[in-house]
Amino acid sequence: MWRFAVVVAASGALVMSGCATNTESGGSETTPTVAAKAEKVDAIANTVPEPIKSSGKLIVGTDPSYPPNEFKNPAGEIIGFDVDLMNAIAATLGLSAEYRPSLFDKIIPSVQGGNYNVGMSSFTDSKKREEQVDFVTYFKAGSAWAQKVGAGIDPEDACGKKIAVQTATVQDTEEMPARSKKCTDAGKPAINVVKFDDQTAATSAVMLGQADAMSADSPVTAYAIKQSNGKLEAAGDIFDSAPYGWAVQKGSPLAVSLQQALQHLIDNGTYEQVAKNWGAENGMIDKPVINGATS
Repeated sequence: MWRFAVVVAASGALVMSGCATNTESGGSETTPTVAAKAEKVDAIANTVPEPIKSSGKLIVGTDPSYPPNEFKNPAGEIIGFDVDLMNAIAATLGLSAEYRPSLFDKIIPSVQGGNYNVGMSSFTDSKKREEQVDFVTYFKAGSAWAQKVGAGIDPEDACGKKIAVQTATVQDTEEMPARSKKCTDAGKPAINVVKFDDQTAATSAVMLGQADAMSADSPVTAYAIKQSNGKLEAAGDIFDSAPYGWAVQKGSPLAVSLQQALQHLIDNGTYEQVAKNWGAENGMIDKPVINGATS
C-alpha cells in the first residue's frame, strides 16, 4: 500500500478500540451520494480474456481496512475510492466486480494462484512486487505519519519510538527497515516497529497510546487525522511519491484491458468524478501504464 494529501469526504470514523476490525462506523462524514456511472465499451470489453468474459465477473481481492480507499461501511459493504473506480472499470469491460476480502499480504499470492483476477488494495507498484505480478497504475500516493496531538514525533529521528504500520505494506517492508538502520548506524536504538494485520488497528494503537505514531499512505493518514476528532495530527511531511497499481498475473492480457478501460474513463471524465467524490483529485494520473514502478 502506499500520497498526495487529500481532503477526504467519505463515511465512517475509524474504530478506536483495542481490537482490530475492518468495519468503520460513526463520524460526521458522509459517503458520496452519487456514484460515477460507466457503460460497456465493446472494443475494450472484447480484449478481456475469454474465461473472465464468459463468467461476467471480475474477481477482485482486497483488504477492506484502508479508508478511504477500501473499507467497510456500517452495513458491512465494501466501499471507497478504489471500489468506485473498479466498479466503473468493470462496467466498461462489460463485467460486474465481485470483491473478496483478504489479508493484505495474501492478495498477491492469490492473484498469482488464480484465485483473484485482480488485486486491488492500494498497492504501491514497486520493482520488487513486479517480479511477482504485473501492475496497471491508476493513482499516485506517498507516505505520511500521524501522531497524537502534541506528541512531538519526528519521522527523521524516531529512534527508539514505537511506530505502528500495517503488515506487508511499503511502510513495513521498506520505510521502517531503512529508517531503523539509519538509527542503529548512528549508534541510536532501533525503531520499535509495531505491526498489525489491518490499518484500522494500527491507527487505533496510536489513539490508545500503544504506539507513538503511525506511518501509512498519505490519503489514509489524512483520513485518519480527519476522523480522529482532533486527537491526531500530522507528524512531518508527505514523502516518497509512487504509483498505485492493480495487480494481475504476470503476462496476463487482462492488464491491457484494465489499462484501456482506465484511459477511457480518464478521457471521458469519469475518473475525475470518482476522485472528486472522495477528495482524491491530487493523486490523479493522466496516463496509466503497465509496470510503472519508480523504485
